[in-house]
Amino acid sequence: MTEPTKRAWATIDLEALCKNLALVGTYCPESKIFPVIKSNAYGHGMEQVARAMSASQTEVSGFAVATLQEAVELHGLGYGRPILLLNGYINETELRLCLDKSIEPVVHANYQLEIANKVLSDDVFSGTHKFWVKMNSGMNRLGMTGEEASQGFLQLHTYPNTELVLMSHLAFADDMGNPASRAFTDKQMEGFLGLRKQLQKDCDETVETSMAASAGILSLPETHLNYVRPGVMLYGSSPLAKMAGGEVGLHPVMTLSSRLISISDVPAGESIGYNATYVCEKDTRVGTVSIGYGDGYPRSAVNGTPVLVKTQTRTLRTQLIGRVSMDMITIDLSGIEDAQIDDEVILWGAGLSSDEVSKYANTISYELFCKITQRVHYVYV
Repeated sequence: MTEPTKRAWATIDLEALCKNLALVGTYCPESKIFPVIKSNAYGHGMEQVARAMSASQTEVSGFAVATLQEAVELHGLGYGRPILLLNGYINETELRLCLDKSIEPVVHANYQLEIANKVLSDDVFSGTHKFWVKMNSGMNRLGMTGEEASQGFLQLHTYPNTELVLMSHLAFADDMGNPASRAFTDKQMEGFLGLRKQLQKDCDETVETSMAASAGILSLPETHLNYVRPGVMLYGSSPLAKMAGGEVGLHPVMTLSSRLISISDVPAGESIGYNATYVCEKDTRVGTVSIGYGDGYPRSAVNGTPVLVKTQTRTLRTQLIGRVSMDMITIDLSGIEDAQIDDEVILWGAGLSSDEVSKYANTISYELFCKITQRVHYVYV
């Protein structure tokens, strides 16, 4: 049976991924790297991304995911790396599953400590168990107070064959040029490092720590500590508020593409698409592209959102005109006389930063990547 022509596809550049991973190693030569591959590796494909990074020249000490389902799936792939479960567990069954598969859960609440105390007291699990105890240093999303984290850490420390990491998460690391952000981050670090110091005294041993994700890796060397958790930077997007990925040496990993399926000439004064959100000021050559919000392209993208059109001889930048539909967008082909049906249109990626596109859609690259739907075909190179 003949396969249909791909109408929308995402090209995943695994070499670019590994270059971005290497950049993490350059920034954090003394830290162990736990790449974050939650949400299907930010929409890039967890299995393929984990395989590529496992085989890269940059040492990967483990992987981090958000959900237990992701952790179990990753464990089943057999890459042999530790798996950090960022959201932790909510009952005994989940914790027992973590311990059975050597998944390392985050402990971020007192109820989880109660569960851990009950399960670990049974003493039925062989080998070493590892927990990451999370302090709420100011983000107020997950984590225990300093006092609670201290008590929980010391409780878990009493169990044999149990390794512990103290962790937290930065709330404002993306904007260190802002004095308020800097002050908030300094306060977070002061509380976190203060707790580490006290725990080292109480435990009479070194306490390993983790604070930095992508933004901290790029802008705050003092947050690198023992473990770093790079996320969006691995996929070529900048976590920093005022710099795009290319400006910090990152390479785009995902290029989202589609095809021209219609070209028409629309007279001045006529409107394009639903609700007449764009009215042609002059006679306009309009291209219809076979991608829409049903594929994950953001409906919030406004008139003027950039795209690239690849003709047989050149690649030209143009823009969205008219509202995004479920299956189609319309773009301005004025001045691109050589554009033809079936020409490739790049929505973001190589030559067009997702960081730039996301601003036109009032969102962030993270969301662009994660919202790609199953209608989009993936190509790994």
